[in-house]
Amino acid sequence: MKTILSILTLGLAAAAQGQTLVTINENETFQTIDNFAASDCWNTEYVGRYFSNANREKVARWLFSTETDAQGNPLGIGLTAWRVNLGAGSTPQGDGSGIDDETRRVDCFLQADGTYDWSRCPGQQYFMAKAKEYGVKDFVLFSNSAPVYYTKNGKALCDNGTVDSNLKDECYDDFAEFLATSAKHFADLGYNITHISPVNEPSWEWTDGQEGSSWSNTSIARLTRELDKSITSRNLDTKIMIPEAAAYNVLFDPYGGEQIKTFFDPESSDYVGNLKSVDHLVGSHSYWTVGTNMELQYTREAVRQAADLYNLKVYQTEWSMLENAPSVKAGFPEGGYDAATHADIALYMAKIIQSDLIYANVASWSYWTATAREQWGHKNRFYLIRLNAAGETSNESYSAMTGSGKVTDDVNMWTLGNFSRFIRPGYKRIGMTGANDLNGLLGSTYLSPDGKQLVCVIVNMGHDTKSINLNAGTRDLNGYTINKYVTDATHKLSRDTSLPTTHDGRAIEIAPRSTTTITLDKPETSLHGDVNGDNTVDISDLNILVNIILGTDKAENYGGRAYVSGGTSVDIADVNALLNLILY
Repeated sequence: MKTILSILTLGLAAAAQGQTLVTINENETFQTIDNFAASDCWNTEYVGRYFSNANREKVARWLFSTETDAQGNPLGIGLTAWRVNLGAGSTPQGDGSGIDDETRRVDCFLQADGTYDWSRCPGQQYFMAKAKEYGVKDFVLFSNSAPVYYTKNGKALCDNGTVDSNLKDECYDDFAEFLATSAKHFADLGYNITHISPVNEPSWEWTDGQEGSSWSNTSIARLTRELDKSITSRNLDTKIMIPEAAAYNVLFDPYGGEQIKTFFDPESSDYVGNLKSVDHLVGSHSYWTVGTNMELQYTREAVRQAADLYNLKVYQTEWSMLENAPSVKAGFPEGGYDAATHADIALYMAKIIQSDLIYANVASWSYWTATAREQWGHKNRFYLIRLNAAGETSNESYSAMTGSGKVTDDVNMWTLGNFSRFIRPGYKRIGMTGANDLNGLLGSTYLSPDGKQLVCVIVNMGHDTKSINLNAGTRDLNGYTINKYVTDATHKLSRDTSLPTTHDGRAIEIAPRSTTTITLDKPETSLHGDVNGDNTVDISDLNILVNIILGTDKAENYGGRAYVSGGTSVDIADVNALLNLILY
Protein backbone atom coordinates (compact mmCIF):
# COMPACT_ATOMS: atom_id res chain seq x y z
CA MET A 1 0.00 0.00 0.00
CA LYS A 2 2.85 2.34 0.82
CA THR A 3 4.40 1.73 -2.61
CA ILE A 4 1.11 2.39 -4.39
CA LEU A 5 0.57 5.62 -2.44
CA SER A 6 4.12 6.80 -3.14
CA ILE A 7 3.70 6.19 -6.87
CA LEU A 8 0.35 8.01 -6.88
CA THR A 9 1.84 10.93 -4.97
CA LEU A 10 4.81 11.07 -7.34
CA GLY A 11 2.46 10.93 -10.31
CA LEU A 12 0.35 13.83 -9.03
CA ALA A 13 3.45 15.88 -8.35
CA ALA A 14 4.82 15.15 -11.81
CA ALA A 15 1.53 16.08 -13.48
CA ALA A 16 1.44 19.34 -11.56
CA GLN A 17 4.86 20.28 -12.92
CA GLY A 18 4.15 19.16 -16.52
CA GLN A 19 6.28 16.04 -16.10
CA THR A 20 5.70 12.53 -17.40
CA LEU A 21 5.92 9.72 -14.88
CA VAL A 22 7.85 6.79 -16.34
CA THR A 23 7.57 3.66 -14.21
CA ILE A 24 10.00 0.75 -14.41
CA ASN A 25 8.79 -2.68 -13.31
CA GLU A 26 11.58 -5.25 -12.99
CA ASN A 27 9.08 -7.93 -12.01
CA GLU A 28 7.76 -7.84 -15.57
CA THR A 29 10.39 -9.48 -17.77
CA PHE A 30 10.71 -10.05 -21.49
CA GLN A 31 13.52 -11.14 -23.83
CA THR A 32 17.20 -11.38 -22.98
CA ILE A 33 19.35 -9.46 -25.44
CA ASP A 34 21.98 -11.49 -27.31
CA ASN A 35 23.61 -8.73 -29.35
CA PHE A 36 23.43 -5.73 -31.67
CA ALA A 37 25.15 -6.09 -35.02
CA ALA A 38 25.85 -4.82 -38.52
CA SER A 39 27.08 -6.52 -41.69
CA ASP A 40 30.26 -6.11 -43.71
CA CYS A 41 28.42 -5.82 -47.04
CA TRP A 42 29.45 -4.43 -49.40
CA ASN A 43 32.16 -1.81 -49.11
CA THR A 44 34.13 -2.96 -46.09
CA GLU A 45 36.17 -5.07 -48.49
CA TYR A 46 37.24 -1.86 -50.24
CA VAL A 47 37.80 0.08 -47.02
CA GLY A 48 39.85 -2.73 -45.50
CA ARG A 49 41.88 -3.21 -48.66
CA TYR A 50 42.43 0.28 -50.08
CA PHE A 51 41.81 2.99 -47.47
CA SER A 52 44.55 4.43 -45.30
CA ASN A 53 45.35 2.71 -42.04
CA ALA A 54 44.15 5.80 -40.14
CA ASN A 55 40.74 5.65 -41.81
CA ARG A 56 40.44 1.88 -41.43
CA GLU A 57 41.23 2.20 -37.73
CA LYS A 58 38.71 5.01 -37.40
CA VAL A 59 35.93 2.85 -38.89
CA ALA A 60 36.80 -0.06 -36.59
CA ARG A 61 36.84 2.19 -33.52
CA TRP A 62 33.49 3.75 -34.38
CA LEU A 63 31.84 0.36 -34.88
CA PHE A 64 33.37 -1.72 -32.11
CA SER A 65 34.92 0.40 -29.36
CA THR A 66 33.39 0.74 -25.89
CA GLU A 67 35.92 3.37 -24.78
CA THR A 68 35.07 6.96 -23.89
CA ASP A 69 36.88 10.27 -24.10
CA ALA A 70 37.83 12.40 -21.09
CA GLN A 71 34.29 13.85 -20.91
CA GLY A 72 32.65 10.43 -20.96
CA ASN A 73 31.50 10.59 -24.59
CA PRO A 74 31.60 7.17 -26.28
CA LEU A 75 34.26 6.76 -28.97
CA GLY A 76 32.29 3.99 -30.66
CA ILE A 77 28.95 2.19 -30.61
CA GLY A 78 30.26 -1.09 -29.18
CA LEU A 79 28.61 -3.57 -31.56
CA THR A 80 28.49 -7.02 -29.99
CA ALA A 81 28.14 -9.10 -33.17
CA TRP A 82 29.50 -8.86 -36.69
CA ARG A 83 27.85 -10.39 -39.75
CA VAL A 84 30.28 -11.60 -42.42
CA ASN A 85 29.23 -12.24 -46.01
CA LEU A 86 30.54 -15.47 -47.52
CA GLY A 87 30.86 -14.48 -51.16
CA ALA A 88 29.88 -16.73 -54.04
CA GLY A 89 32.64 -15.75 -56.47
CA SER A 90 31.12 -13.03 -58.64
CA THR A 91 34.20 -10.77 -58.37
CA PRO A 92 36.47 -12.86 -60.63
CA GLN A 93 33.65 -12.98 -63.22
CA GLY A 94 33.71 -9.19 -63.63
CA ASP A 95 31.05 -7.87 -66.00
CA GLY A 96 30.14 -11.46 -66.85
CA SER A 97 28.69 -11.81 -63.36
CA GLY A 98 25.59 -9.86 -64.38
CA ILE A 99 26.16 -7.51 -61.43
CA ASP A 100 26.79 -4.00 -62.74
CA ASP A 101 28.10 -2.44 -59.51
CA GLU A 102 31.55 -3.92 -58.92
CA THR A 103 31.34 -3.17 -55.19
CA ARG A 104 28.47 -5.67 -54.95
CA ARG A 105 30.48 -8.47 -56.46
CA VAL A 106 32.14 -10.71 -53.89
CA ASP A 107 35.08 -13.09 -54.07
CA CYS A 108 34.90 -16.67 -52.79
CA PHE A 109 37.27 -18.68 -50.62
CA LEU A 110 36.45 -21.81 -52.61
CA GLN A 111 38.27 -22.08 -55.94
CA ALA A 112 37.18 -23.79 -59.16
CA ASP A 113 39.49 -26.74 -58.52
CA GLY A 114 37.89 -27.43 -55.13
CA THR A 115 40.73 -25.97 -53.04
CA TYR A 116 40.39 -23.03 -50.66
CA ASP A 117 42.31 -19.78 -50.82
CA TRP A 118 41.95 -18.18 -47.40
CA SER A 119 43.84 -15.07 -48.50
CA ARG A 120 40.78 -13.93 -50.47
CA CYS A 121 38.57 -11.11 -49.16
CA PRO A 122 41.39 -9.41 -47.19
CA GLY A 123 39.31 -6.29 -46.51
CA GLN A 124 36.54 -8.30 -44.93
CA GLN A 125 39.04 -10.28 -42.91
CA TYR A 126 40.68 -7.06 -41.70
CA PHE A 127 37.42 -5.98 -40.07
CA MET A 128 36.79 -9.43 -38.66
CA ALA A 129 40.15 -9.19 -36.93
CA LYS A 130 39.48 -5.65 -35.68
CA ALA A 131 36.09 -6.69 -34.33
CA LYS A 132 37.69 -9.55 -32.38
CA GLU A 133 40.45 -7.23 -31.17
CA TYR A 134 37.86 -4.82 -29.77
CA GLY A 135 36.10 -7.64 -27.95
CA VAL A 136 33.26 -8.60 -30.29
CA LYS A 137 32.40 -12.18 -29.36
CA ASP A 138 29.71 -13.22 -31.84
CA PHE A 139 30.30 -13.69 -35.58
CA VAL A 140 27.67 -14.78 -38.09
CA LEU A 141 28.58 -16.13 -41.53
CA PHE A 142 25.82 -15.48 -44.04
CA SER A 143 25.43 -16.45 -47.66
CA ASN A 144 23.48 -14.75 -50.43
CA SER A 145 24.26 -17.40 -53.03
CA ALA A 146 26.00 -20.73 -53.32
CA PRO A 147 29.45 -20.60 -54.95
CA VAL A 148 29.13 -20.07 -58.68
CA TYR A 149 30.57 -23.54 -59.35
CA TYR A 150 27.44 -25.04 -57.81
CA THR A 151 24.73 -22.86 -59.37
CA LYS A 152 22.52 -23.80 -62.30
CA ASN A 153 23.54 -20.81 -64.42
CA GLY A 154 27.13 -20.52 -63.21
CA LYS A 155 26.37 -17.14 -61.67
CA ALA A 156 25.69 -15.77 -58.19
CA LEU A 157 22.25 -14.40 -59.16
CA CYS A 158 19.13 -15.78 -60.77
CA ASP A 159 18.95 -14.37 -64.29
CA ASN A 160 17.82 -17.75 -65.59
CA GLY A 161 14.18 -17.53 -64.49
CA THR A 162 14.49 -19.98 -61.60
CA VAL A 163 11.67 -19.79 -59.07
CA ASP A 164 13.02 -22.27 -56.55
CA SER A 165 16.77 -22.40 -55.95
CA ASN A 166 19.67 -21.60 -58.22
CA LEU A 167 21.63 -24.41 -56.57
CA LYS A 168 22.16 -27.49 -58.72
CA ASP A 169 20.16 -30.42 -57.46
CA GLU A 170 23.29 -32.54 -57.00
CA CYS A 171 25.18 -29.82 -55.08
CA TYR A 172 23.22 -29.40 -51.83
CA ASP A 173 25.81 -31.38 -49.92
CA ASP A 174 28.65 -29.48 -51.63
CA PHE A 175 27.20 -26.11 -50.64
CA ALA A 176 26.72 -27.34 -47.07
CA GLU A 177 30.35 -28.49 -46.98
CA PHE A 178 31.51 -25.07 -48.18
CA LEU A 179 29.58 -23.32 -45.43
CA ALA A 180 30.76 -25.67 -42.68
CA THR A 181 34.36 -25.63 -43.92
CA SER A 182 34.36 -21.84 -43.80
CA ALA A 183 32.96 -21.87 -40.26
CA LYS A 184 35.57 -24.41 -39.14
CA HIS A 185 38.39 -22.34 -40.65
CA PHE A 186 37.44 -19.18 -38.79
CA ALA A 187 36.60 -21.03 -35.59
CA ASP A 188 40.12 -22.48 -35.66
CA LEU A 189 41.44 -18.91 -35.92
CA GLY A 190 39.68 -18.03 -32.67
CA TYR A 191 36.43 -16.53 -33.96
CA ASN A 192 33.25 -17.53 -32.19
CA ILE A 193 31.09 -18.41 -35.20
CA THR A 194 27.74 -18.52 -33.46
CA HIS A 195 25.63 -19.00 -36.58
CA ILE A 196 25.64 -19.83 -40.25
CA SER A 197 22.79 -18.23 -42.20
CA PRO A 198 22.67 -20.22 -45.45
CA VAL A 199 19.92 -18.32 -47.33
CA ASN A 200 18.95 -14.68 -47.63
CA GLU A 201 15.50 -13.26 -48.38
CA PRO A 202 14.50 -16.50 -50.14
CA SER A 203 11.17 -15.12 -51.37
CA TRP A 204 12.88 -12.66 -53.78
CA GLU A 205 13.87 -13.59 -57.34
CA TRP A 206 17.31 -11.89 -57.28
CA THR A 207 17.60 -11.38 -61.02
CA ASP A 208 20.10 -8.51 -60.82
CA GLY A 209 21.91 -6.02 -58.59
CA GLN A 210 23.78 -8.36 -56.25
CA GLU A 211 24.47 -11.96 -55.34
CA GLY A 212 21.25 -13.76 -54.43
CA SER A 213 19.00 -16.75 -54.95
CA SER A 214 15.36 -17.55 -54.42
CA TRP A 215 14.53 -20.61 -52.35
CA SER A 216 11.35 -22.58 -51.72
CA ASN A 217 10.67 -23.69 -48.17
CA THR A 218 11.29 -27.30 -49.17
CA SER A 219 14.69 -26.42 -50.66
CA ILE A 220 15.62 -24.49 -47.51
CA ALA A 221 14.72 -27.51 -45.40
CA ARG A 222 16.77 -29.80 -47.65
CA LEU A 223 19.82 -27.53 -47.44
CA THR A 224 19.39 -27.20 -43.67
CA ARG A 225 19.47 -30.99 -43.25
CA GLU A 226 22.68 -31.22 -45.28
CA LEU A 227 24.26 -28.35 -43.37
CA ASP A 228 23.38 -29.99 -40.06
CA LYS A 229 25.31 -33.09 -41.17
CA SER A 230 28.33 -31.01 -42.19
CA ILE A 231 28.40 -29.02 -38.95
CA THR A 232 27.92 -32.12 -36.80
CA SER A 233 30.71 -34.01 -38.57
CA ARG A 234 33.12 -31.21 -37.61
CA ASN A 235 32.00 -31.06 -33.96
CA LEU A 236 31.27 -27.34 -34.30
CA ASP A 237 29.18 -25.44 -31.78
CA THR A 238 27.94 -23.23 -34.63
CA LYS A 239 24.17 -23.13 -35.10
CA ILE A 240 22.06 -22.74 -38.23
CA MET A 241 19.93 -19.61 -38.47
CA ILE A 242 16.96 -19.64 -40.83
CA PRO A 243 15.19 -18.27 -42.80
CA GLU A 244 16.40 -14.62 -43.06
CA ALA A 245 12.92 -13.69 -44.26
CA ALA A 246 12.60 -10.53 -46.35
CA ALA A 247 9.84 -9.22 -44.08
CA TYR A 248 8.17 -10.21 -40.82
CA ASN A 249 4.86 -11.19 -42.39
CA VAL A 250 6.55 -13.99 -44.34
CA LEU A 251 7.12 -15.70 -41.01
CA PHE A 252 3.46 -16.03 -40.05
CA ASP A 253 1.30 -15.27 -43.10
CA PRO A 254 0.00 -18.45 -44.84
CA TYR A 255 0.09 -16.57 -48.14
CA GLY A 256 3.71 -15.57 -47.63
CA GLY A 257 5.15 -18.95 -46.73
CA GLU A 258 4.30 -19.22 -43.01
CA GLN A 259 7.92 -20.08 -42.37
CA ILE A 260 7.77 -20.35 -38.58
CA LYS A 261 5.17 -23.10 -38.76
CA THR A 262 6.79 -24.70 -41.82
CA PHE A 263 10.20 -25.19 -40.22
CA PHE A 264 9.33 -25.62 -36.54
CA ASP A 265 6.01 -27.50 -36.43
CA PRO A 266 6.69 -31.26 -36.05
CA GLU A 267 3.67 -31.97 -38.26
CA SER A 268 5.23 -30.11 -41.21
CA SER A 269 6.95 -32.07 -43.99
CA ASP A 270 9.69 -29.41 -43.93
CA TYR A 271 10.22 -29.60 -40.16
CA VAL A 272 13.87 -29.10 -39.18
CA GLY A 273 13.45 -27.91 -35.60
CA ASN A 274 14.66 -31.24 -34.24
CA LEU A 275 18.08 -31.05 -35.91
CA LYS A 276 20.99 -30.67 -33.50
CA SER A 277 22.52 -27.66 -35.25
CA VAL A 278 19.32 -25.71 -35.90
CA ASP A 279 18.96 -22.87 -33.41
CA HIS A 280 15.52 -22.28 -31.97
CA LEU A 281 15.19 -18.84 -33.44
CA VAL A 282 13.90 -17.21 -36.58
CA GLY A 283 15.78 -14.52 -38.46
CA SER A 284 13.88 -11.85 -40.34
CA HIS A 285 14.47 -8.47 -41.90
CA SER A 286 12.47 -5.47 -40.77
CA TYR A 287 11.65 -4.26 -44.28
CA TRP A 288 8.26 -3.40 -45.79
CA THR A 289 6.45 -3.16 -42.44
CA VAL A 290 7.51 0.25 -41.12
CA GLY A 291 5.41 2.80 -42.96
CA THR A 292 2.63 3.21 -40.41
CA ASN A 293 2.24 2.87 -36.66
CA MET A 294 -0.20 0.01 -37.18
CA GLU A 295 2.39 -1.94 -39.19
CA LEU A 296 5.09 -1.21 -36.64
CA GLN A 297 3.05 -2.59 -33.78
CA TYR A 298 0.66 -5.26 -35.00
CA THR A 299 2.92 -6.98 -37.54
CA ARG A 300 5.59 -7.36 -34.90
CA GLU A 301 3.16 -8.56 -32.26
CA ALA A 302 2.00 -11.21 -34.73
CA VAL A 303 5.62 -12.36 -35.17
CA ARG A 304 6.10 -12.58 -31.43
CA GLN A 305 2.92 -14.60 -30.99
CA ALA A 306 3.84 -17.01 -33.80
CA ALA A 307 7.35 -17.47 -32.39
CA ASP A 308 6.04 -17.99 -28.86
CA LEU A 309 3.95 -20.95 -30.07
CA TYR A 310 7.19 -22.83 -30.76
CA ASN A 311 9.32 -21.26 -28.03
CA LEU A 312 11.54 -19.46 -30.56
CA LYS A 313 13.68 -16.37 -30.26
CA VAL A 314 13.30 -13.68 -32.89
CA TYR A 315 16.35 -12.02 -34.49
CA GLN A 316 16.04 -8.89 -36.65
CA THR A 317 18.95 -9.60 -38.95
CA GLU A 318 18.91 -6.80 -41.52
CA TRP A 319 17.45 -3.33 -41.93
CA SER A 320 18.13 -0.13 -43.80
CA MET A 321 15.63 2.42 -45.08
CA LEU A 322 14.89 0.52 -48.27
CA GLU A 323 11.17 1.13 -48.81
CA ASN A 324 9.02 4.15 -49.58
CA ALA A 325 9.06 6.99 -47.07
CA PRO A 326 6.97 6.34 -43.93
CA SER A 327 3.72 8.25 -43.48
CA VAL A 328 3.44 11.70 -41.98
CA LYS A 329 1.01 10.24 -39.44
CA ALA A 330 3.84 8.00 -38.22
CA GLY A 331 6.05 11.03 -37.57
CA PHE A 332 8.04 11.22 -40.80
CA PRO A 333 8.43 14.67 -42.36
CA GLU A 334 5.86 15.82 -44.88
CA GLY A 335 7.55 15.68 -48.27
CA GLY A 336 9.10 12.26 -47.62
CA TYR A 337 12.75 11.63 -48.27
CA ASP A 338 13.20 14.88 -50.20
CA ALA A 339 12.26 16.86 -47.08
CA ALA A 340 13.85 14.54 -44.51
CA THR A 341 17.21 15.34 -42.98
CA HIS A 342 19.83 12.80 -42.01
CA ALA A 343 18.66 13.25 -38.41
CA ASP A 344 15.02 12.57 -39.40
CA ILE A 345 16.03 9.29 -41.01
CA ALA A 346 18.11 8.28 -37.98
CA LEU A 347 15.29 9.13 -35.59
CA TYR A 348 12.82 6.99 -37.51
CA MET A 349 15.34 4.15 -37.42
CA ALA A 350 15.37 4.49 -33.62
CA LYS A 351 11.58 4.19 -33.64
CA ILE A 352 11.86 0.99 -35.69
CA ILE A 353 14.49 -0.46 -33.34
CA GLN A 354 12.25 0.28 -30.36
CA SER A 355 9.27 -1.30 -32.12
CA ASP A 356 11.29 -4.43 -32.92
CA LEU A 357 12.42 -4.67 -29.29
CA ILE A 358 9.09 -3.89 -27.68
CA TYR A 359 6.56 -5.57 -29.97
CA ALA A 360 8.52 -8.37 -31.67
CA ASN A 361 10.68 -9.12 -28.61
CA VAL A 362 13.78 -9.40 -30.80
CA ALA A 363 16.86 -10.70 -29.00
CA SER A 364 19.22 -9.34 -31.68
CA TRP A 365 19.03 -6.30 -33.96
CA SER A 366 21.28 -5.77 -36.96
CA TYR A 367 21.81 -2.94 -39.42
CA TRP A 368 22.48 -3.84 -43.04
CA THR A 369 25.48 -2.00 -44.49
CA ALA A 370 27.92 -0.70 -41.91
CA THR A 371 29.72 1.35 -44.57
CA ALA A 372 28.42 2.63 -47.90
CA ARG A 373 28.47 5.53 -50.30
CA GLU A 374 25.71 8.13 -50.41
CA GLN A 375 24.15 8.21 -53.87
CA TRP A 376 21.10 9.21 -55.90
CA GLY A 377 19.67 11.50 -53.24
CA HIS A 378 19.29 8.61 -50.77
CA LYS A 379 21.04 10.52 -47.99
CA ASN A 380 21.91 8.18 -45.10
CA ARG A 381 19.28 5.54 -45.77
CA PHE A 382 21.83 2.76 -46.35
CA TYR A 383 24.83 3.28 -44.11
CA LEU A 384 26.15 3.87 -40.63
CA ILE A 385 29.44 5.30 -41.90
CA ARG A 386 29.62 7.31 -45.11
CA LEU A 387 32.38 6.62 -47.63
CA ASN A 388 33.80 9.04 -50.16
CA ALA A 389 36.58 8.65 -52.66
CA ALA A 390 39.54 10.93 -52.17
CA GLY A 391 38.92 14.40 -53.57
CA GLU A 392 35.13 14.30 -53.49
CA THR A 393 33.63 17.39 -51.87
CA SER A 394 29.93 16.51 -51.52
CA ASN A 395 28.23 13.81 -49.47
CA GLU A 396 27.46 11.82 -52.59
CA SER A 397 30.10 9.56 -54.07
CA TYR A 398 30.40 7.99 -57.51
CA SER A 399 34.16 7.56 -57.95
CA ALA A 400 35.92 4.22 -57.59
CA MET A 401 36.57 2.95 -54.07
CA THR A 402 39.98 1.57 -55.02
CA GLY A 403 41.94 4.52 -53.65
CA SER A 404 42.49 6.03 -50.24
CA GLY A 405 39.07 7.42 -49.47
CA LYS A 406 37.39 9.36 -46.68
CA VAL A 407 35.12 8.13 -43.88
CA THR A 408 32.43 10.08 -42.00
CA ASP A 409 30.50 9.02 -38.92
CA ASP A 410 26.79 9.53 -39.46
CA VAL A 411 23.98 10.23 -37.02
CA ASN A 412 22.59 6.80 -38.00
CA MET A 413 25.56 5.12 -36.40
CA TRP A 414 25.39 7.07 -33.17
CA THR A 415 21.63 6.52 -32.94
CA LEU A 416 22.16 2.77 -33.14
CA GLY A 417 24.79 3.31 -30.45
CA ASN A 418 22.11 4.56 -28.07
CA PHE A 419 21.08 0.90 -28.00
CA SER A 420 24.18 -1.14 -28.86
CA ARG A 421 26.68 0.70 -26.68
CA PHE A 422 24.68 0.27 -23.46
CA ILE A 423 22.33 -2.72 -23.85
CA ARG A 424 24.92 -5.46 -23.57
CA PRO A 425 24.57 -9.24 -24.10
CA GLY A 426 22.64 -10.79 -21.23
CA TYR A 427 20.66 -7.66 -20.37
CA LYS A 428 16.96 -8.38 -19.97
CA ARG A 429 14.15 -6.11 -21.08
CA ILE A 430 11.80 -5.29 -18.22
CA GLY A 431 8.48 -3.52 -17.86
CA MET A 432 8.17 0.20 -18.57
CA THR A 433 5.08 2.40 -18.69
CA GLY A 434 4.62 6.08 -19.35
CA ALA A 435 6.69 6.11 -22.57
CA ASN A 436 4.54 4.05 -24.89
CA ASP A 437 3.58 6.56 -27.58
CA LEU A 438 4.73 5.76 -31.12
CA ASN A 439 4.42 9.44 -32.02
CA GLY A 440 5.71 10.79 -28.72
CA LEU A 441 7.89 9.19 -26.07
CA LEU A 442 8.65 5.56 -26.87
CA GLY A 443 10.92 3.84 -24.36
CA SER A 444 12.30 0.52 -23.20
CA THR A 445 14.32 -0.48 -20.12
CA TYR A 446 16.93 -3.20 -19.56
CA LEU A 447 18.41 -4.74 -16.41
CA SER A 448 21.98 -6.01 -16.27
CA PRO A 449 22.56 -9.67 -15.31
CA ASP A 450 23.93 -8.67 -11.89
CA GLY A 451 20.94 -6.41 -11.22
CA LYS A 452 23.15 -3.38 -10.64
CA GLN A 453 22.49 -1.35 -13.78
CA LEU A 454 19.33 -0.10 -15.47
CA VAL A 455 19.46 1.17 -19.05
CA CYS A 456 16.55 3.22 -20.37
CA VAL A 457 16.38 4.18 -24.05
CA ILE A 458 13.76 6.78 -24.92
CA VAL A 459 12.91 8.01 -28.41
CA ASN A 460 11.13 11.37 -28.53
CA MET A 461 9.33 11.61 -31.87
CA GLY A 462 7.70 14.87 -30.82
CA HIS A 463 8.82 18.43 -31.45
CA ASP A 464 8.80 19.52 -27.79
CA THR A 465 11.10 18.83 -24.88
CA LYS A 466 9.60 16.35 -22.43
CA SER A 467 10.43 16.10 -18.72
CA ILE A 468 10.24 12.64 -17.24
CA ASN A 469 10.35 11.46 -13.67
CA LEU A 470 11.67 7.92 -13.27
CA ASN A 471 10.19 5.58 -10.71
CA ALA A 472 11.29 1.98 -10.20
CA GLY A 473 8.80 0.83 -7.58
CA THR A 474 10.55 -0.72 -4.61
CA ARG A 475 13.97 0.06 -6.10
CA ASP A 476 14.93 3.51 -4.82
CA LEU A 477 16.88 5.21 -7.61
CA ASN A 478 18.04 8.12 -5.45
CA GLY A 479 21.79 7.88 -4.98
CA TYR A 480 22.29 5.88 -8.17
CA THR A 481 25.00 7.06 -10.54
CA ILE A 482 23.19 8.50 -13.53
CA ASN A 483 24.43 9.29 -17.01
CA LYS A 484 22.52 10.53 -20.03
CA TYR A 485 23.56 10.28 -23.68
CA VAL A 486 21.78 12.13 -26.49
CA THR A 487 21.71 11.74 -30.26
CA ASP A 488 19.87 14.25 -32.43
CA ALA A 489 20.57 16.74 -35.20
CA THR A 490 23.41 18.33 -33.22
CA HIS A 491 24.59 15.59 -30.84
CA LYS A 492 26.29 12.26 -31.52
CA LEU A 493 25.75 10.06 -28.48
CA SER A 494 26.90 13.00 -26.39
CA ARG A 495 27.04 12.68 -22.62
CA ASP A 496 24.99 15.39 -20.88
CA THR A 497 27.50 16.90 -18.46
CA SER A 498 24.91 19.29 -17.02
CA LEU A 499 23.14 16.41 -15.28
CA PRO A 500 24.30 15.64 -11.71
CA THR A 501 26.09 12.30 -11.66
CA THR A 502 24.12 11.18 -8.61
CA HIS A 503 20.39 10.84 -9.18
CA ASP A 504 18.40 12.90 -6.68
CA GLY A 505 14.90 12.35 -8.04
CA ARG A 506 14.80 15.44 -10.20
CA ALA A 507 13.08 15.37 -13.60
CA ILE A 508 15.14 14.39 -16.64
CA GLU A 509 14.70 16.34 -19.87
CA ILE A 510 14.27 14.45 -23.14
CA ALA A 511 15.09 16.70 -26.07
CA PRO A 512 12.69 16.94 -29.04
CA ARG A 513 13.35 14.66 -32.02
CA SER A 514 16.06 12.78 -30.15
CA THR A 515 17.16 9.38 -28.97
CA THR A 516 18.28 9.40 -25.33
CA THR A 517 19.92 6.71 -23.24
CA ILE A 518 19.87 6.93 -19.45
CA THR A 519 22.05 4.60 -17.40
CA LEU A 520 21.49 4.14 -13.67
CA ASP A 521 24.15 2.31 -11.67
CA LYS A 522 23.56 1.07 -8.16
CA PRO A 523 26.13 2.54 -5.77
CA GLU A 524 28.66 0.13 -4.38
CA THR A 525 27.97 -0.69 -0.74
CA SER A 526 30.10 -2.65 1.68
CA LEU A 527 29.37 -4.10 5.09
CA HIS A 528 31.52 -2.43 7.74
CA GLY A 529 34.10 -4.95 8.91
CA ASP A 530 33.62 -7.23 5.89
CA VAL A 531 37.32 -7.23 5.02
CA ASN A 532 37.23 -10.07 2.47
CA GLY A 533 34.06 -8.82 0.76
CA ASP A 534 31.92 -11.92 1.26
CA ASN A 535 29.02 -9.93 2.78
CA THR A 536 29.64 -11.48 6.23
CA VAL A 537 31.63 -10.17 9.20
CA ASP A 538 33.24 -13.16 10.92
CA ILE A 539 36.48 -14.81 12.06
CA SER A 540 37.84 -15.01 8.48
CA ASP A 541 37.98 -11.19 8.41
CA LEU A 542 39.79 -11.20 11.76
CA ASN A 543 42.39 -13.65 10.41
CA ILE A 544 43.13 -11.27 7.53
CA LEU A 545 43.78 -8.38 9.94
CA VAL A 546 46.13 -10.53 11.97
CA ASN A 547 48.01 -11.59 8.83
CA ILE A 548 48.35 -7.95 7.75
CA ILE A 549 49.77 -7.01 11.16
CA LEU A 550 52.18 -9.98 10.98
CA GLY A 551 53.28 -8.93 7.49
CA THR A 552 52.04 -11.97 5.60
CA ASP A 553 49.27 -10.04 3.80
CA LYS A 554 48.73 -6.47 2.62
CA ALA A 555 45.94 -4.03 3.40
CA GLU A 556 45.85 -2.78 -0.20
CA ASN A 557 44.61 -6.20 -1.29
CA TYR A 558 41.24 -5.39 0.32
CA GLY A 559 40.34 -2.00 -1.13
CA GLY A 560 40.33 -0.04 2.13
CA ARG A 561 38.04 -2.49 3.93
CA ALA A 562 40.85 -3.49 6.32
CA TYR A 563 40.87 -0.08 8.05
CA VAL A 564 38.01 -1.04 10.35
CA SER A 565 38.77 1.59 13.02
CA GLY A 566 38.97 4.38 10.44
CA GLY A 567 42.72 4.89 10.57
CA THR A 568 45.29 4.83 7.80
CA SER A 569 47.15 1.72 8.89
CA VAL A 570 46.12 -1.66 10.25
CA ASP A 571 46.93 -2.26 13.93
CA ILE A 572 45.42 -3.58 17.15
CA ALA A 573 42.74 -0.86 17.07
CA ASP A 574 41.31 -2.45 13.91
CA VAL A 575 41.35 -5.87 15.55
CA ASN A 576 39.45 -4.56 18.59
CA ALA A 577 36.92 -2.76 16.39
CA LEU A 578 36.30 -5.91 14.39
CA LEU A 579 35.97 -8.05 17.53
CA ASN A 580 33.26 -5.68 18.78
CA LEU A 581 31.40 -6.06 15.47
CA ILE A 582 31.62 -9.86 15.61
CA LEU A 583 30.67 -10.17 19.30
CA TYR A 584 28.06 -7.45 19.56
